[in-house]
Amino acid sequence: MNDLMNQLDLVGDWLTSSKQWHGAEGIPQRLLEHLTYSGLSLFFATLIGLSLGLLVGHTGRGAFAVAAVANLARAIPTFGLVVLVVAVGGLSTTPVLVALTALAVPPILINTFEGVRGVDPATRDAARGVGMTEWEVLVKVEVPMALPLILLGLRVAAIQVVATATVAAYPGLGGLGRFIVDGLARNDYELVIGGSTVVVVLALVVQVLFTALRRVVLSPGLRLSASKS
Repeated sequence: MNDLMNQLDLVGDWLTSSKQWHGAEGIPQRLLEHLTYSGLSLFFATLIGLSLGLLVGHTGRGAFAVAAVANLARAIPTFGLVVLVVAVGGLSTTPVLVALTALAVPPILINTFEGVRGVDPATRDAARGVGMTEWEVLVKVEVPMALPLILLGLRVAAIQVVATATVAAYPGLGGLGRFIVDGLARNDYELVIGGSTVVVVLALVVQVLFTALRRVVLSPGLRLSASKS
């Protein structure tokens, strides 16, 4: 109990110190770098994962490839992938974005695919029966019904990217992981605990934002159906 209180005191002292909120190594600057890495990675991953998931889910072609991606994603070590990409691509923002995007694509792709393929075939047939084109079936029928799983994939990817972006600091880049890496190098555990706390809070904020988005975007019927599934 005393250890916990001591750690909380360390976090409180670190967060309330004015020097942590100013300059190139302050929390606002590191947070901006972290959000930049995370936001860009999630944007590119959404473009890739959502497009492929909708295409494969609607046509049914390439389902085996989606399963292969799912299995491969479970086997890829996060830190190893970042180090490998940086070693090949050099120390810059682009290799880190490539690595984070690669890690974020699978949950978006898999959940989008599963959501679209899970739509009742009778519903699809009824939509085609009233004269809808394949594009209209996808946009007006499959996507709305698959939205709970699509949002779940986006949420999982977003939280994963926010947490994983800390490893960008290991090859020498910025972000909130800089506090953790520098703190370990200096044996400054106040810096390590403080930086870790900010990352956890950021992940929780992302979770809350997606929960709010889910309530706004999904109809009560879809929310109830998703909670039962």
